[in-house]
Amino acid sequence: MTNDSLLTVSHLTKRYPQFTLQDVSFTIAPGTIMGMIGVNGAGKSTTLKSIARLVQPDAGTMQIAAPANLAVMLGETVYYPEKKLTTITRTTRQFYSQWDEEQYRYYLHFFDLDDQKKVKELSTGMLIKYQLAVTMSHHAPLLILDEPTSGIDPVSRDAIRQVFRHYVADGQHSILFSTHITTDLEAIADSITYIHAGAVLYSAAKPDFIDHFRRQFGLSVNAPLTFDDIMLTIERKTIDDSAIPA
Repeated sequence: MTNDSLLTVSHLTKRYPQFTLQDVSFTIAPGTIMGMIGVNGAGKSTTLKSIARLVQPDAGTMQIAAPANLAVMLGETVYYPEKKLTTITRTTRQFYSQWDEEQYRYYLHFFDLDDQKKVKELSTGMLIKYQLAVTMSHHAPLLILDEPTSGIDPVSRDAIRQVFRHYVADGQHSILFSTHITTDLEAIADSITYIHAGAVLYSAAKPDFIDHFRRQFGLSVNAPLTFDDIMLTIERKTIDDSAIPA
């Protein structure tokens, strides 16, 4: 890793009986947000879990800024429903030497969260925002997030986008997030990594990413092309009526 990156993933490989994550490589520069896209089962979550040290890769290297202070939100946290948020936070913050209570309180206020509420009283969106408030309150240089805006309303999604942009604005922090919501990529991503069938199909800054696929698809330089267009062109399957049993 150099001063030009907060994360460098090189030739990451993880083999399962029916799936292989193969030779995944990409780099994230400070002060940037990288969006990771691909269909379900392509290898996005395996990549993120490998970076978070929750999966042991079979090969490859990962160089991470401040690995002891990595922020991870993978959408799999299960809280005891009767616990208040303040109780959960009191326990959680003990694991972070750089915990910032003032910053945590700011995010609670920004997201309109009441930490006296119990987990069972929270909607899906509120729980996601609480997890983000905790995740972003210990000054981790790198945030690893698995579909952080999934299942929430457009207003909450916009608030989260604002927070992400603010988090990286100092040029010292970066975010890597996976998503199926391509409008998030259009709104806040600086670079895109496309995972296809366990491998990196392409990884580049957002304008270069779009231009690459314009050329791949034989489109003119100024032809409109969305991330949905790219994914559908690459991944779409067409029903063959003749193959359906009568």
